[in-house]
Amino acid sequence: MSFVVTVEPSGHSFTTEKGETILEAADRHGISLPYGCRNGACGSCASTLVSGTVIYPDDDEIITSDKPDDYCLTCQAIPSSDITLRAHEIETESDEEVRNLICSVEQMDQLSHDVMRVFLRLPENERLQYLAGQYLDFILEDGRRRAFSMANAPHDDELIELHIRHVPGGEFTDYVFEKMQVGDRQEIAAPMGGFYLREDSDRPLIFMAGGTGFAPLKAVIEHAFHIGDKRPIHLYWGVRSKRDLYLGELAEQWAQQHPQLDYTAVLSEPDADWQGARGFVHETVLRDHPDMSPFDLYMSGPPVMIFAARDAFVEAGLDRDRMFSDVFEWAQDNPNK
Repeated sequence: MSFVVTVEPSGHSFTTEKGETILEAADRHGISLPYGCRNGACGSCASTLVSGTVIYPDDDEIITSDKPDDYCLTCQAIPSSDITLRAHEIETESDEEVRNLICSVEQMDQLSHDVMRVFLRLPENERLQYLAGQYLDFILEDGRRRAFSMANAPHDDELIELHIRHVPGGEFTDYVFEKMQVGDRQEIAAPMGGFYLREDSDRPLIFMAGGTGFAPLKAVIEHAFHIGDKRPIHLYWGVRSKRDLYLGELAEQWAQQHPQLDYTAVLSEPDADWQGARGFVHETVLRDHPDMSPFDLYMSGPPVMIFAARDAFVEAGLDRDRMFSDVFEWAQDNPNK
């Protein structure tokens, strides 16, 4: 049986399915309620139950036994009626708390000749609340930082996924490819950045990635699928050669499984047998969409690509306020991202 949850003071409402916690249902509907550990231990998700009733798994009755009757742990509470909840929603990056955490390297997969996928596990009983598209900083022993976008959407946050490209001679990426091992401990600071999906818009979406700029767009796209966003999406991914499309099969799978998404790979230095788009990725976008005025544009990649594309898209009618990029967040201070 499903129930309706209404959140004050925003007035947002959503439904829960049988056996689903309030937090799980909120995530599914794209409503970001605060949380920490997701297992009832930390109390970060505690909200006020204004009306209605909830139930808890047996083990969690102890957690709430000495709390007021209106105390509600949304990560564990399952509605048993329609309820009204008073909670602070996370709606912008300014609502997010930047935290320093010691993580462990859980898994490493070399996806291509120069891209390593690294999964980080957070400390026990910790979860990182963030918006799809945001990034983290690795904090090096001497205090320097290296920034990388988180490539997984927040609803799938058991591990943090990163796509790290090897830059020859780059101190940190040399370390990742030559010395980093599963089990290593790494200090991070997260979340950061203003690159995230504007869910209040009904405009069609163009996503443009260059190289490992695919990582934050992957997170945003998977978040859009998760919340049921039906806006048309055209994903463009620009790289040098076919081998640089390190998760090209995943993008192709999205296009097959989700009718609202189209995918175009663009190679700047293709082999002779390449039958797809060629040249600079932003030029392909403009050939397909000479009038950019109807769109929201999200782009991520090398600064030279972003800055060239920005000016060209404005000339094609795109409103600067409808153009979003993480390059403005990190390019100056974190050149080795």
